[in-house]
Amino acid sequence: MSGTVFYATAGMGAKRQGHALVARDGFSARYDLDRVRGVFSRPEHKLAGESYVGRVLVLDAAKGGVATAWMLHEMKTRGVVPQAIVLNAVNPIMVQGAALADFTMISGFDLDITQAIPNGALVEVDPTGERPFIRIV
Repeated sequence: MSGTVFYATAGMGAKRQGHALVARDGFSARYDLDRVRGVFSRPEHKLAGESYVGRVLVLDAAKGGVATAWMLHEMKTRGVVPQAIVLNAVNPIMVQGAALADFTMISGFDLDITQAIPNGALVEVDPTGERPFIRIV
């Protein structure tokens, strides 16, 4: 699978690389995370107890409301953040939050990206080109 590229329909932020943390679950900065310790904290989340710091999160869909915007910014300010977020689907609030935090995010694939990227794989996320992508390194 090394070298396999998956193109997204939208992206923002800088090029990033890291190990993927993958789950077929949603993402809410407010309800799913312990933003001080840098771990998924909601017991029902499929990544409960896992550290997201420095990882590339590959998840299904954005969840949550307006608090997500300032929470992503606050996480970035303290350096308790993933390298990037890769989602099948986003909402306008997540886009706003990623923009405010100057955060790397891509979304919109023609397949379920949580099934295509192996957990733990080293990946490169590049939202800077004409076609944003995630590539298995």
